[in-house]
Amino acid sequence: MVPDVLGVDRISGLIESLREEVGTSSGRGGRRNLLDEPVVRQLANSVEIRNLVEPILGEKAFVVRGILFDKTEGANWKVPWHQDVTIAIRHRVDIDGFGPWSIKQGVQHVQPPAYVLQKMLSVRIHLDDCPATNGALRVIPGSHMEGKLDESIIADKVQERETVTCEISAGGALVMRPLLLHSSSASETPQHRRVVHLDYANVSIPEGLSWFEHNTESV
Repeated sequence: MVPDVLGVDRISGLIESLREEVGTSSGRGGRRNLLDEPVVRQLANSVEIRNLVEPILGEKAFVVRGILFDKTEGANWKVPWHQDVTIAIRHRVDIDGFGPWSIKQGVQHVQPPAYVLQKMLSVRIHLDDCPATNGALRVIPGSHMEGKLDESIIADKVQERETVTCEISAGGALVMRPLLLHSSSASETPQHRRVVHLDYANVSIPEGLSWFEHNTESV
């Protein structure tokens, strides 16, 4: 958890730019393909965010996905314990070890082998204060080092291991590995819990596959 990554003016600018993308009474709780927004792509390549990514993944790391999450009264949900195990791909190519496939908001997604996910990093930038009562993420520290886990094993880990609630103020960031076990509760007083979620990678993928948000097939 890194506090004060973005200042008040920067946060206000992001909120204004993304105000049409937030949760509504229709139940929409955010948006995928967020890197289509120039303000988000600029954020993803900014010094503030690159300074969080490069010490872990290296200078050749590149952004591969952007998602907006927003919990409101009309879009308030809880997320069970899980790992993030899919990546966005430009075109489907059936390759051993990659699958199953799915389509999310028109984009091909696939579950890759663990070695790909282990060379990735997620940065979650909070645009609102996020105490435990506002759906703060809960995590199991160190669980990302155990590879991809079956659901039955995840249930055992939750019972056995210490969990941490990641309370973060607006402007702060949570930096985590995709394979880190995490969950969140519904907000107790839902107004907004806006989070810009950015995924980065520094890993080669097999010939024929290409990242949806990267022009080359490998680093």
